[in-house]
Amino acid sequence: MDDLVVHGPLARPEGSSLVTSLSRDASAATGEVAVRLRGIGKRFPGVIANDDINIDVARGSIHAVVGENGAGKSTLMKILYGVQPPDSGTIEVNGTELALSTPADAIKAGIGMVFQHFMLADNLTVLENVVLGAESLHGIGGAARAKVAEISAAYGLGIDPDRRVEDLGVGARQRVEILKVLYRGARIIILDEPTAVLVPQEVDELFGNLRELKREGLSVIFISHKLDEVLSVADEITVIRRGTTVATVDPRSVTSRQLAELMVGSELPTPQTEASTVTDEVMLSVRGLGLRGPDGRAVLDDISFDIHRGEILGIAGVEGNGQSELVEAVMGMRGGAEGAVVLSGRDIAGLSTRARREAGIGYVPEDRHRHGLLLDAPLWENRVLGHQTREPSARRGVIRRRAARADTQRIIDAYDVRTPGTEVPARALSGGNQQKLIVGREMSADPVLLIASHPTRGVDVGAQGAIWDHIKRARREGLAVLLISADLDELIGLSDRIEVVLRGRLVGTFDPSAVTPEELGSAMTGAGDAAPTTTTEETRG
Repeated sequence: MDDLVVHGPLARPEGSSLVTSLSRDASAATGEVAVRLRGIGKRFPGVIANDDINIDVARGSIHAVVGENGAGKSTLMKILYGVQPPDSGTIEVNGTELALSTPADAIKAGIGMVFQHFMLADNLTVLENVVLGAESLHGIGGAARAKVAEISAAYGLGIDPDRRVEDLGVGARQRVEILKVLYRGARIIILDEPTAVLVPQEVDELFGNLRELKREGLSVIFISHKLDEVLSVADEITVIRRGTTVATVDPRSVTSRQLAELMVGSELPTPQTEASTVTDEVMLSVRGLGLRGPDGRAVLDDISFDIHRGEILGIAGVEGNGQSELVEAVMGMRGGAEGAVVLSGRDIAGLSTRARREAGIGYVPEDRHRHGLLLDAPLWENRVLGHQTREPSARRGVIRRRAARADTQRIIDAYDVRTPGTEVPARALSGGNQQKLIVGREMSADPVLLIASHPTRGVDVGAQGAIWDHIKRARREGLAVLLISADLDELIGLSDRIEVVLRGRLVGTFDPSAVTPEELGSAMTGAGDAAPTTTTEETRG
């Protein structure tokens, strides 16, 4: 195919080596078209989500869709999956124009979607999860079991139908989600941020599964912010900016930096930290932290660490190994925790979450919708959330609305939160802009410790770079940071020291300047011969 197939204006000037004219359909070189979107438009009050979107997805291909948060990717995929109708444009599936009014219509047309947040019942087996809601296809007995085994073997998914989902790792759970849509007859699969929670080895396994789907003639639409991964697995990449398709490119002809420029008009940011700012002053000391689950099993087992002023301590681990519980125990959100939690020399283990926040802890939660925002409340109320006892939002226990609105506007300006105003509900913002609002809110309280749990999950490269810059600036000014992330490049680039958590225990300390993502991934899964390198006092300070 041509070096770059252009569907709209580009950031690069005409005549650049990346730009060619639209001389033919993007899929012409790869076979028949499985999905053709033409002129797709969608408006919401005050927002144009999609404007003249044009994409061809070839049959038997992996087609990536990239763009900033708020660029319109999620809206477009919801339209294709029948969650919401377009205001304009047409959808063709295998040459037939369709009106997809519900997900059931999309499934009937052979379209399946695997969402970023898995929709599985942990207490059920793989077979029960796959069959749930599709009992009419093959029943719930031997025929269903045989079909699940057949699909699993055909596409190299390697799933035991009798395993309980709660006993599976994140990568295996994702394969169960793929198995679910294949069981329902999908020949076109939409994957929303499929590598967001995977370690490098699991990403390799996923890409192997996707290539097997492709070999069997299925089409995969791959939504991602990780441009290096997109370049390694996609056959074609469509870039969306501000609701419009600006280019469809051959991954062999572009670099991640060129893709980032198409997306946001700037180069791909890197999390590379500056010279060490770690001091001898301990801001957070955790000793012997333990926590048991409802079944009596140890969720956290004798966790001990220090974080110094001006230091970022990274925590690496496969999801489900205690990271969330660690954060919630330090924040006081989990009752029954044992051990000492000392902040700036003060034991806060017996304090409430509110008192811990007032003592100087900022908190960027893992799930911004559940713990970080009131989605239907305006932005100024979300700015007050968690800070309703302090200036400038409150005085003597009374919320100061005018001051809260003014400070919200300050955060919007300082953190580049893209919104029409402070009265907009948080639900109307893209994920990246929601995250920037939360980071701005937490930084505005001048914390001595920031707990940042997956601070850039699901945000685009522009928002990602901005959040990294704010964290690095605060670190230079003396902030202590507890960073939990599934992005190993982020952990290595930002952290002064990395601890690996496995089954509720800290199993190794790594020097970010010496460790590789593959070595961290091995330690996180308990496999391989990754040797932890305990960071010396000289390295830390």
